[in-house]
Amino acid sequence: MAIIGSIIKQMINVRAKIPSRRSVYKSQIRELRKLMLKAQFTSFGKKYEFNELVLLEDPIKIFQSKVPLHDYQIIFDGWWHRALKGEKDVCWPGKIKYFALSSGTADSSSKHIPVTKNLIKSIQKGTLKQILSTKHLNLSEKQYETEILFVGGSTNLSYNGTYFYGDLSGITTGTQPRWFQNFSLPGPNITAIATWEEKIQEIVLNAKKWDIGFICGVPAWIQILFERIIKHYNLKNIHDVWPNLAIYVHGGVAIHPYKKSIDSLCGKSIIYLDTYLASEGFIAFQERPNEHQAMKLLTDNKMFFEFIPFNDKYFDADGNLKPNATALNITQVELNTEYALVITNCAGAWRYLIGDTIKFTDLQRCEIIITGRTKHFLSLCGEHVSVDNMNQAIKLAAADLNIIINEYCVAGIPYEGMFAHHWYIGSDKKIDAELIAESIDTHLKNLNDDYITERKHALKNVIVTVLPNQTFIDFLASKNKLGGQSKFPRVIKGKHLNEWLAFLENNKTF
Repeated sequence: MAIIGSIIKQMINVRAKIPSRRSVYKSQIRELRKLMLKAQFTSFGKKYEFNELVLLEDPIKIFQSKVPLHDYQIIFDGWWHRALKGEKDVCWPGKIKYFALSSGTADSSSKHIPVTKNLIKSIQKGTLKQILSTKHLNLSEKQYETEILFVGGSTNLSYNGTYFYGDLSGITTGTQPRWFQNFSLPGPNITAIATWEEKIQEIVLNAKKWDIGFICGVPAWIQILFERIIKHYNLKNIHDVWPNLAIYVHGGVAIHPYKKSIDSLCGKSIIYLDTYLASEGFIAFQERPNEHQAMKLLTDNKMFFEFIPFNDKYFDADGNLKPNATALNITQVELNTEYALVITNCAGAWRYLIGDTIKFTDLQRCEIIITGRTKHFLSLCGEHVSVDNMNQAIKLAAADLNIIINEYCVAGIPYEGMFAHHWYIGSDKKIDAELIAESIDTHLKNLNDDYITERKHALKNVIVTVLPNQTFIDFLASKNKLGGQSKFPRVIKGKHLNEWLAFLENNKTF
């Protein structure tokens, strides 16, 4: 095994020395042209005359003028529903064999996102790029001899006679190349288990057999897994069973609310690496340690990116795109400006508004952070509080009070003829709700100028309700959204707020 670690280390170091020969913009032109060339004979490609666009030296402007922007409902109603019925050559050549159900947050009904062989290969390529990027971590040869544990969805996909469907992590794990399966766990028998509780129990029972050096998964489920293993074997920390665990690759939600809890379950420091893997593809990964945990956009991996400034000019109060919205290319973006991300991928998503908002932290490196969702923000009266603002305020408030806050959500509510923010905070310790409210309010005032303005006028109060952490998990369970890529929404509104309030009323624990 030592020779394997040595070979991998040498491969990574050699790969690190290969310079980039093309600019990011030229790379994006190349990716867009390849995507249109591949799809030119599909129904979508014929409608928008891709056969002519691919001949242009720089097709980006004409592509943007011809092809409209799409959100999920628009592209599904116009195109994807045909592929879902088994029609070939709709938005991408051939028949779509897989559809990923975007479990997403608990407040969203499942979307059917097309997954093609090309997309699966691009995800595998992105995974390999992230492995190669560990050159920045100066890991030992021995570290590359350890195993990788993926905590994700079931590979036992559902089939309706036309296509397979399930969690993206289940689709990608089930289609891993054989050489990679030799290094990855928990193995085909466990990954096929559909029930989250049964799957996690099997991982716990097998934990002592494995030499885990890398672990990947959504923070909430990784934390629960660590807690279960420690309890089952009566350990002090997770390193008592996995002494070589060094890298945690996370995604789906911000790590900040969970980091203190996960650190407390470890016997030594681990390296946290963020990743941006959506149902629509591998978008970005953290290439190097940095203060923002910013991720490098994969601009040369079968995906074309556009960016719409996330402001009142282009989006309405509910986060819907306005008709006059225009998108920018990679050379037109600015630092620290919030953008709604638009992608074109190798599975038939064309100028597709993915629903996430991002900011660039380094233009030269094309590094970004995820700031929230286009429809997950609070702006009852112009306060414009993003999920990133919320995460930062929670992190700082927890530090102020020396507590751990893993889960939370916020609702905007009417209050004394004006408005208020009602925070639901997860904690298993008795903590003062008024102190938390005061701390969160103070930090949001420091983080957001619009917030401090509205707190003087229409935003009259900040209310906090403290709940056991299990309440949030139980709500996910009631929606059949345990494990995989599921996570709790940070902003809850409309019918989903009513469901949450009804759940709390029927399951009073506070």
